[in-house]
Amino acid sequence: MSSDNPVYDVIVVGGGPGGSTVSTLVAKQGHRVLLLEKETFPRYQIGESLLPSTVHGICRMLGVTKELEDANFMVKRGGTLLWGSNPEPWTFSFSISSKFSGAGATAFQVERMKFDKILLDNARRNGVDVRERCSVLDVVEDESGRVCGVTYTDPDGAQREARARIVVDASGNKSRIHSRVHSKRVYSEFFRNLALFGYYRGGRRLPAPNRGNILGVAFEHGWFWYIPLTDDLTSVGAVLLPDALDRVQGDKEAALNGFIEDCPMIAEYLADAHRVTSGTYGEIRVRKDYSYSREKFWRPGLVLIGDAACFIDPVFSSGVHLATYSGLLSARSINSVLAGTVDETASFDEFERRYRKEFALFHDFLVAFYDMHQDEQSYFWKAKKVTNSTADHFESFVELVGGGASADTALFEAGYVESRQDAFQELSDIVEKRETGTGEEPDLFQSSLVKPILKGGANIQVQAALGSNADEHTPMFEGGLVSSDDGMHWAVPTRS
Repeated sequence: MSSDNPVYDVIVVGGGPGGSTVSTLVAKQGHRVLLLEKETFPRYQIGESLLPSTVHGICRMLGVTKELEDANFMVKRGGTLLWGSNPEPWTFSFSISSKFSGAGATAFQVERMKFDKILLDNARRNGVDVRERCSVLDVVEDESGRVCGVTYTDPDGAQREARARIVVDASGNKSRIHSRVHSKRVYSEFFRNLALFGYYRGGRRLPAPNRGNILGVAFEHGWFWYIPLTDDLTSVGAVLLPDALDRVQGDKEAALNGFIEDCPMIAEYLADAHRVTSGTYGEIRVRKDYSYSREKFWRPGLVLIGDAACFIDPVFSSGVHLATYSGLLSARSINSVLAGTVDETASFDEFERRYRKEFALFHDFLVAFYDMHQDEQSYFWKAKKVTNSTADHFESFVELVGGGASADTALFEAGYVESRQDAFQELSDIVEKRETGTGEEPDLFQSSLVKPILKGGANIQVQAALGSNADEHTPMFEGGLVSSDDGMHWAVPTRS
């Protein structure tokens, strides 16, 4: 087996948005970073709808703002929904919240082949040693049991070994090394559905200025997403109840066409469209929706980010946000450890607590929304009590809130949902008023479940724009750390 020389400070496994983010933010501090990616970019990936805090916060910190603008991605101002008891579609906008204003009130719908390559090429420009067609096989441990590197196959198929002080697993839910943190992957009983999706040209668009909005439509067997990627290209998918899955066992195209026929609004939008049948977008794809979280996100020398750590639905619009946000959090920890300013345990405990907190807030918001209505005519609004529900995600509203820090939770702890019933009911009351038109127009963003997401998303944007500490100067957790002013390290809070 060949060995790479010299030793790196950090090895990142996976070149998606999470891996590109952490590698770039660490390399910007002058550290030596090796990134190993098993595929060759550009490559196909699902998860095409971004959030404002990713576009205007993390991507600005990475230095790719102009490239994103030059890529002419579809501008997304919010979402449009045909949902629940309301017989007409209704629209929300990011700009409803005072936390997002001006250019910060928009995001993008992206072709991930283009977006991910922008981030990976940016990592190269910032000094990251990016090697594609390199598949990581396992971690390497030293005599003490600490992870100190990886073994991998190079493009010629030769097995090699690389050493580093810290290894980051950003290789997704199919990672080969996520189990090396010595903990279990715990699956949620709440979200177990399946997505069936393809791509169409010639589909209708919503009227301006909302033509770039994601369209979410509930129907008998689940719900559809309709994402305008360009003026002509649309990503269309059905997220299906377990009861409808037997229809997917045979001809996938016939199944997708059948579900489209069962959903009048999507059928209308696709009436003059044709499915792409060749090239990258020519395949009808299936993704299982099994949400999970590992019991631990790190051990000495190894940290998991993005889907390697936890996962909420492959078509859920928070996916890129969670990947890049965990990349930012882990970069702070790595930079602090390599600089010798904060010890490893404190640094990575802070990372894990904040990432779990972020993941849990999105989960809370989804559970709350689906537990609010009991409309027997629609799958979404006849959700069972959340402790034994199989309901899936409310993608558009998570896009709406934009991303950020939230209330902590042990996602799968018994009794957790019951402890949050007041917050769930508060959100239920707000949406009930919105749909029935009773009283003043309710502000969804003022609910206790949503405000923390807005605050966290705005903090990321402010830190990126001004270089100031938008995390405030008090720790998120008792005895915890705060972000440095530039957002690149952790710091011990100053005691008054």
